[in-house]
Amino acid sequence: MDIGQIFVDLVKDSGFAGLFTGMGWQNAVMIVIALVLLFLGIVKKFEPLLLVGIAFGMLLTNLPLGGVFHAEMWNNPDGVSYSEVLQKGGLIDILYIGVKTGVYPCLIFVGVGAMTDFGPMLANPKSLILGAAAQLGVFCAFVLAIVTGLFTPSEAASIGIIGGADGPTAIWLTKSLAPGLLGPIAIAAYSYMALIPLIQPPLMKLLVPKKERMIKMEQAREVSKTEKIIFPIMVTVFTVLILPSVAGLLGCLMFGNLLKETGVTDRLSDTAQNALMNIVTLFLGISVGATAIGATFLDVKTILIIVLGLFAFAFSTVGGLLFGRLMCLVTRGKLNPLIGAAGVSAVPMAARVAHVQGLKDNPDSYLLMHAMGPNVAGVIGSAVAAGILMSVFG
Repeated sequence: MDIGQIFVDLVKDSGFAGLFTGMGWQNAVMIVIALVLLFLGIVKKFEPLLLVGIAFGMLLTNLPLGGVFHAEMWNNPDGVSYSEVLQKGGLIDILYIGVKTGVYPCLIFVGVGAMTDFGPMLANPKSLILGAAAQLGVFCAFVLAIVTGLFTPSEAASIGIIGGADGPTAIWLTKSLAPGLLGPIAIAAYSYMALIPLIQPPLMKLLVPKKERMIKMEQAREVSKTEKIIFPIMVTVFTVLILPSVAGLLGCLMFGNLLKETGVTDRLSDTAQNALMNIVTLFLGISVGATAIGATFLDVKTILIIVLGLFAFAFSTVGGLLFGRLMCLVTRGKLNPLIGAAGVSAVPMAARVAHVQGLKDNPDSYLLMHAMGPNVAGVIGSAVAAGILMSVFG
């Protein structure tokens, strides 16, 4: 037995050797990026529930020879062979089936629906318009991505949806239209959601005069339980009849909300909000992170996606604020335009940012419940925008 040769073979077969041969430097760079994301998630608390999982998935998949994820199985031009994935795939290949089939984003939307109160929106139906206006960035970024000439229409659509500020919706659309871009798009979407307190206030001050930011809104009416029960059912029926492609995503959102509002399914609502949400978040984060492989992630397109994602998010905020100003004019000063910024669907962070900014300008102004209206309307708006893009490019 040649001990020396055994040692040499162990070194050659180790992941360390993989890092220093061929394109191993790309994996090394991705490992560093993963560590930075872990720092942001753990220390800076940037969307930690998902960012920590995404970062760790990125770390695992870029450790050479780990075999937990095989991108070639999912990028096969002849289509995905699920039998091959089940027989030869690694751990994350198996978990990734839930992403590829769209199961994880839909299940997360069951939990989101169970945690969402549509009461503020029903009390002020104008919130729906603000939620729709805040999707401006989705279509602006889509057009700009096309203009660059580097992205196909399907890829541009997936980049644009970052402007909806809804991570599960971005993943749901991208896994079908541009699976190769899933890693950078998911990271961009969740990063900008976490940066809402930094991105939105400067835009609020720039676009809305202090006089309008100081407007104190009247207390909204109380919404009945019957209205809250009927709403998710009617939204599901009408929206799915118009956009069948969004049946799974929006249907799960409304199903979760119905569990919350019926009053007779409290156990199911609690499970959706906690156990189900936590389990799916674990699988979703690590699976999405595993798609960020050095060979495909370190590309000019990735940098552009980050830039276009910021553009999309900023313009969605701008759309909500400008339409808020228009509604302020129409209502003769009864609506504070700041709540328009909450039309992006990052619930409830965007509503809190609008509320905090309003308090800074007028300590007697309490905008939180008013801002929750366009905030939850934005969840519907981003799902509808994704459904439109899926119908056109899917």
